[in-house]
Amino acid sequence: MRIGELARRTGVPVPTIKYYSREGLLPPGERTSPNQVAYDDSHVRRLKLIRAMLEVGGLSIAAARDVLSEVDSPTRTVHGMLGVAQSAVTRAAVERGTDEDRERAEGEVRELVLRHGWAAKPENPGWQALVQIVLTYRDLDRGDLLTLLDKYAAAAGELAVAELGALADVPSADGKVEGVVLGTVLGDAAMAALRRIAQEDASGRIRSGRRHSA
Repeated sequence: MRIGELARRTGVPVPTIKYYSREGLLPPGERTSPNQVAYDDSHVRRLKLIRAMLEVGGLSIAAARDVLSEVDSPTRTVHGMLGVAQSAVTRAAVERGTDEDRERAEGEVRELVLRHGWAAKPENPGWQALVQIVLTYRDLDRGDLLTLLDKYAAAAGELAVAELGALADVPSADGKVEGVVLGTVLGDAAMAALRRIAQEDASGRIRSGRRHSA
């Protein structure tokens, strides 16, 4: 198909398609003449993935490029893709607090990880992000919010098992890799959206004195 048809099938304007190609997100089409380039269904799929990461997942162009370069790598693994996707969706931690404060927060996160039986390392992008969250709670003297971390962890552990388990039935390696990317990038957005819906419901129940039905 020509670029005009690719634009019609994906809803992505032609200038944007060219921009994604220049930025290294979209593989080039096949040049069929000096002035013509042909695209195929793989470009349709890639553009849908790009839109999902940028428009729904909120990734930057640079972060999406990092993820997609790993997707295209011949040595990619599902576990490796998970790390790349996690790094893409995790904000860089801005260090705060004294060395003593950070050491204490590191210890608290380590204890939480051990309590939940997780085999994870401090290099995980989520680990350092959580350290900064603990530091911020303590800086604001909100120990009440710190007590929620185990509840967050329990829910996250159950969800992680379900997410990775869902990939077991995906037959192709490409499908598994795409599933890891979408599950991580859009999964974060989905959980934030569901939490906001649930918060509205919970707040309304508290205000009205209603109980949550089983």
